[in-house]
Amino acid sequence: MSTASQNLLLASIHDVSPRFESEVERLLDLLAPHVGERLAMLVVPNHWGDSPITPGSSFATRLRSWAESGVEMFLHGYFHRDLSSYERATDRIRARFMTAGEGEFLGLSREDASVRIADGRALVEDVIGRPVDGFVAPAWLYGEGALEALGDSGIPLAEDHWHVWSPPSGARLASGPVITWASRTRARLASSLLAAAALRRAPLDVLRIGVHPPDCRHPVLVRSIEKTFTIAARRRRAGRYSDLLPAA
Repeated sequence: MSTASQNLLLASIHDVSPRFESEVERLLDLLAPHVGERLAMLVVPNHWGDSPITPGSSFATRLRSWAESGVEMFLHGYFHRDLSSYERATDRIRARFMTAGEGEFLGLSREDASVRIADGRALVEDVIGRPVDGFVAPAWLYGEGALEALGDSGIPLAEDHWHVWSPPSGARLASGPVITWASRTRARLASSLLAAAALRRAPLDVLRIGVHPPDCRHPVLVRSIEKTFTIAARRRRAGRYSDLLPAA
């Protein structure tokens, strides 16, 4: 870990798509006092197959404006919806209990994952006018085929719940859990509040915080997000994921 990567705060907004445009705006306002525009957006090209990003649309124009202001742009799957069937019991359990049918890249073959990465990347890069900065699988779930396809893609950065790594080299760039919130059930909401309270002062070189559009619909989560960023920003430098890459 380089000195530049120590005491780093990395923020991300997930599920950026036309479906959640107003929520994304609210999350940007929530994070701005703490990180400014030093954050990543995880962009879904066609959320659940019925919310496409259309070049030339008002949302596409907004997305390009965010990119030009310095926001990092990560490809976040293609549909964000998992339509795969699973032979292994462990994968069935992960797909069922770790996400509400949204682990799109968990069950894909190398070929299918490659197509979705290539198609999603082409769309997002056409809209923002520059290469994507990285890739994050929906629900942070990767199957073997997805990992192989990602290694083939040349995309410089990837993230799961526990790590950030370089797909071209395989080098691990940061370790430690992402602080994130869940609101699907009362139990998940309560456990995510407890986890955020425990992790926001964790002695990690890199602290990652990820927020989702539904978070801003729950005042208790908004308060937890604000407190987490306030505490983290006192001790850490808001940075970008690209800060983790070796200097050229």
